[in-house]
Amino acid sequence: MKGDLSSSAIHALLADGTTVRVRAVEPEDRDQLHRLYAQMSPENLRMRFFAVSPRSAALAADHACTPSGPGHRALAAELQGRIIGLAEYDACDERGSAELAVAVADGQHHRGVGTLLVEHLASAARADGITLFLADALSENAEVLRLFSDLGLRVTRRTDGPETRCTIALDQDDAYLRAVEERGRTADLASMEPLFRPRSVAVVGAGRRPGSVGRAVLRHLRTSGFTGRLFAVNPHAHALLGVPSYPAVAALPFPPDLVVVATPATAVPTVAEEAGEAGVHAMVVLSAGLDPVQAQALLTACRTHGIRLVGPNCLGVANTDPALRMDATFAAGHPRPGTAGIGVQSGGVGIALLEGLARLGIGVSTFASLGDKYDVSGNDMLQWWENDGTTDLALLHLESFGNPRAFSRTARRVTRRMPLLTVDAGRTDAGRRAAASHSAAAATGTLTRQALFIQAGITATRSVGELLEAAALFHAQPLPVGTRVAVVTNAGGAGVLAADACVEAGLVLPALTSDLVGDLLAVLPDGAAVGNPVDVTAAVAEDELGACLDRLTAHRGVDAVVVALVPTAVAAATGDDLVRAVTRGPAARRSPVALVRLEQDASVRLLPAAEGGEIPSYAQPHAAARALAHAARRTAWLARPPGTRRTPEGIDPPRARAVADQWLTGHPDGGWPGPRTCAELLGCYGIPQSPWAWAETEDDAVRAAEHLGGSDGGRVVLKAHWPGLVHKSEQHAVRLDLLGEAQVRSAYQDLRTRFEGLMTGVVVQPLAERGTELLAGIVQDQVFGPLIIFGLGGTATEVFADRAARLAPLTDLDVHDLIASPRCAPLLFGASGADPVDLDGLEQLLHRLSGMAENVPQLAEADLNPVLATPGGLTVLDARLRLLPPRPHDPYLRRLR
Repeated sequence: MKGDLSSSAIHALLADGTTVRVRAVEPEDRDQLHRLYAQMSPENLRMRFFAVSPRSAALAADHACTPSGPGHRALAAELQGRIIGLAEYDACDERGSAELAVAVADGQHHRGVGTLLVEHLASAARADGITLFLADALSENAEVLRLFSDLGLRVTRRTDGPETRCTIALDQDDAYLRAVEERGRTADLASMEPLFRPRSVAVVGAGRRPGSVGRAVLRHLRTSGFTGRLFAVNPHAHALLGVPSYPAVAALPFPPDLVVVATPATAVPTVAEEAGEAGVHAMVVLSAGLDPVQAQALLTACRTHGIRLVGPNCLGVANTDPALRMDATFAAGHPRPGTAGIGVQSGGVGIALLEGLARLGIGVSTFASLGDKYDVSGNDMLQWWENDGTTDLALLHLESFGNPRAFSRTARRVTRRMPLLTVDAGRTDAGRRAAASHSAAAATGTLTRQALFIQAGITATRSVGELLEAAALFHAQPLPVGTRVAVVTNAGGAGVLAADACVEAGLVLPALTSDLVGDLLAVLPDGAAVGNPVDVTAAVAEDELGACLDRLTAHRGVDAVVVALVPTAVAAATGDDLVRAVTRGPAARRSPVALVRLEQDASVRLLPAAEGGEIPSYAQPHAAARALAHAARRTAWLARPPGTRRTPEGIDPPRARAVADQWLTGHPDGGWPGPRTCAELLGCYGIPQSPWAWAETEDDAVRAAEHLGGSDGGRVVLKAHWPGLVHKSEQHAVRLDLLGEAQVRSAYQDLRTRFEGLMTGVVVQPLAERGTELLAGIVQDQVFGPLIIFGLGGTATEVFADRAARLAPLTDLDVHDLIASPRCAPLLFGASGADPVDLDGLEQLLHRLSGMAENVPQLAEADLNPVLATPGGLTVLDARLRLLPPRPHDPYLRRLR
């Protein structure tokens, strides 16, 4: 079957958190489908077939088992081997439409079976070119009519007597994606309840030997004060650490909500199967070292029995809710209750974050070490924190992304409610770099991840230490309104260091206004220098420093204050007194305050402040500056509207897909099409190209030059071409500035001689006018999806690596960011009095590329370099596209990993 069900089944969650298997119907399912209908009540049969007709039911079961093809698809929802739902479509005579039918087993209604099947069927139908579902229902069948209307798709109804005809448009717009996300979130939360709010826990593999992982987890659950029932599973003990022990999961008095496994890898699949048969719905596997066979057996058991799985190879999970107090980890100590959620892949990073937050006094709401991440992912954690009613600060450390596009949509929603901080792990990408084109080379792992983080509003740090430094500020202080920082110091050198750190972090040190200067001079000691930095001198007293800070934090021209203090022996107040001046009144302060104490041993601390507040204190100025810069970027992101997507005029996606398919028919393995196909594809999206002509002989080249150069004999360019040639300049396959027949002939002969046996012809173009050479491109990242690259082009592309990237689809704000982000941006906006380039045309180009990236799945790469930008317009001077057979994949389809 085409689409996501082409090679294997998909497991997904129903509304109540139950796991079902969604797969294509096979001929062997005939008996099961007959039973599905035979076991329906007469009333449900009447609703399905408009009459109580066993013959109609039998014919429907037989029809569903007919071989699948673009005109007929049938999907089944299977629960532990039993089919509980069926959805199918049959193409109509009217092109692009198909008749839809849905059936759900008695006793399985109101669980979202039909909705889930229709979502998956709609995805397969889109891949087959179906744009409309048509469905008939009895007008009294409120349940199925509600199913159609609640899909999130555009539905129109026409009632004719007792029947209602529904027309369902399959456009995957934002309203539909929001509806799918909401259903997914409901199902996900229901499935995670036994994992993070278990009423009973069993530890399998808890041994008698002190120091074993299982015993450590059992001890943590006891000493944390877990409020539910606790069991151990060990065939050689009746009790461990005062906890009753049973020989197997099946021997427990009742199925626990959560099973924690700390056995050798060889025993893990057996434990998972036993737990599933007993009715367990959540499992944490601490064990490491599973081989591929064991790993697949573990996952199969969890999927078959509907078990949500954390791990394997993980540290465990914890929920500090006072009503639960569950610590199922083997970390050194118990996490302090609080409001910071932690999700990590690495157990070591998890320990570092737990210990770091404990030193800061920041409590944890929920902790999960995801380990090898077979099932529960960062996306699951985000949705849990979004809805747990406790978490207000989220910390993630992910080494990989299972579904970045779904993660991005979830993160954009969650970061509107709470800060989401992460460590940008795996920034080097030597193994992933594939320099097949300039655009592909530009799409490094770092650039792609940065695009995800920026667009989703995620605060990305470069180390665990930096993450903790930023978390301290987010936890303790209000967000700054902007980037304007005042530096206050009692030692000039410390002030210089702080000022440098702020500017290097992207913050601004504005000149203080005259009224503020006067206010500060009135409260500071003689000799104070009231610039920015404000040097309050070594003689400043506690009250004087406090008054200074009160005025700075209240002033509308200051968004944040960095206080750099050095203890001296000559001040009217020293050491703790000056610190007390900083911490005495944060509740009344408008702007955040960050303290820097160069003598401090810890990189960051939280100091108690007045009215229960806290002030972050840093050992280094750059740490305070980085944290404030992260906070200022969050302020700016929150202030931005979501942005709007634009559909450019004059585009023809169906024709572009047809052109790509036609080329791939003759090149089934894909590759780099020639100039004609590239030009045709760009033309389908209205992308402006320089005039050109194709020449396979010397005489053809001369005639083309005469035609393109015009009557005045304008200068032309010759570019050699052969299949697979990407970087013409690097191969010295371009001859520029050719005037007249003799020069054209000489250039052609030179290219033919040097590339004999390779060259199939030349592209002839008029010599371009002067302008700014840019790069614009597309890379279809297998993990992150389509990425749009923009930056400095021409031969300097790889030398300066001046580029930015955003994930498609682009909004108008994304396009603006792309244009403004590269270092060459001032050239585009009119640096040094020059006229700006055609910015409207540049925006149009990026919107057209975004549409092309989304709508032409055959397009693996597009490399437009150079794109000549002038005040009069834009022209693509050279373009290379790479086409590959499409692999249909719906990134927003609900499924488990």
